Amino acid sequence: MLEGKHIKKRFGGVVAINDLSFTVEKDEIVGLIGPNGSGKSTLFNVISGIYKPDEGSVHFKGIKISGRKPYEIARMGIGRTFQIVQPFELMTVWENIAIGNMYGKSEMKIGKAREYAREMMHFVGLSHNEESMVVELTLPERKKLEIARAIAMKPAIVMLDEVFAGLNEVEIQDSISTIRKIRSELGITVFIVEHNLSAIMKTCGRVIVLDFGQKLAEGTPQEVSSDPKVIEAYLGGAACSK
Repeated sequence: MLEGKHIKKRFGGVVAINDLSFTVEKDEIVGLIGPNGSGKSTLFNVISGIYKPDEGSVHFKGIKISGRKPYEIARMGIGRTFQIVQPFELMTVWENIAIGNMYGKSEMKIGKAREYAREMMHFVGLSHNEESMVVELTLPERKKLEIARAIAMKPAIVMLDEVFAGLNEVEIQDSISTIRKIRSELGITVFIVEHNLSAIMKTCGRVIVLDFGQKLAEGTPQEVSSDPKVIEAYLGGAACSK
């Protein structure tokens, strides 16, 4: 469904992503992990069209999308959330979600968009906030809103950028349940960036590990969590000798 081929992205003299190739297959939940500065969010920005790769290309369902505008990529069927939540703060919760319906892949009219927004609010657990202004929401509620707006676009794949950040254990478990439902009930493939290794291990069937913009390891959660190279990247060389 999604494929990157030899992607390179520079910022001045800094190479944020270096010759990175990857695939995400239909119906997978794939995790993307790595230390701070390893290139995870940069990769999401390349895929979604915010950045254009300096070398290499991104393909969605066999079509090259690198170089297209973000709104074009979104309407092709790629939704995303952001590491720092990006709601429309002067709108209500339902209006935020309806924006996804109206300007995403489905391009619904406002009446139908509001009905579908209600469905998505129920799906993520925001039904009681329908008429709330975004400024009234807690951080966990804003995280749910980000997910709801992204999946309201009816994408084929949704990219989730650190949706567990700032949540407590109960809220993380709730989010894991929602992500699994996105795949099982809505049929949306999931590509997720996260620092919370425990949550990633419980959520994903396959994990890609980045370090200094390059692929360090790839495999099942069990395989990557026991890989000495991954342990060293996260904990330092001393951890591998113990």
